[in-house]
Amino acid sequence: MSLALKQVFNKDRTFRPKRKFEPGTQRFELHKKAQASLNAGLDLKQAVQLPHGEDLNDWVAVHVVDFFNRINLIYGTISDSCTDQTCPVMSGGPKYEYRWQDENKYKRPTALSAPKYMSLLMDWIEVQINNENIFPTNVGTPFPKTFMQVAKKILSRLFRVFVHVYIHHFDRVSQMGAEAHVNTCYKHFYYFVTEFNLTDHKELEPLKEMTSRMCH
Repeated sequence: MSLALKQVFNKDRTFRPKRKFEPGTQRFELHKKAQASLNAGLDLKQAVQLPHGEDLNDWVAVHVVDFFNRINLIYGTISDSCTDQTCPVMSGGPKYEYRWQDENKYKRPTALSAPKYMSLLMDWIEVQINNENIFPTNVGTPFPKTFMQVAKKILSRLFRVFVHVYIHHFDRVSQMGAEAHVNTCYKHFYYFVTEFNLTDHKELEPLKEMTSRMCH
């Protein structure tokens, strides 16, 4: 791995505070279990399956946080070449444009540059996963009824980061020698969201051809 890439994926270098799991908690043990499966080289399709006896909400929460941290880092690797000038529209090729909408400033879907969209997206996700009412960290505190709905929205929006990176910035990813890392992360994400039906099929359309080659 190149020095530049090592710096990018260095665990201490993050582009925003990482949400960590507290040692001794159920979520921490699940996180360790998920990581162990990956480190052992377990087939990714198997690695995403819900472990026997575990709660689906917990399993999804652990993966949402992990994917947020990893995809945020991936975007960080190409962010110097994703500017208001190079990417004035948040898109995935000529057919797909993503507009931003939230509960605050952007009440209606609004066209934004890719870096502005990404910044709002990462901030929005961070607020969700640090909200104890949505992602409770205490064992025994139940998840809200809306948890899966929020998780699906987060994952759908994170998928758009992959779309933009693959379609508009993959030359930069290759240049940095990060292709294998990004592909593995994408496959892991794809198998997870399809295993639990967490992303609408129309969201997956922009990368359909690539996915059919990569994820058998």
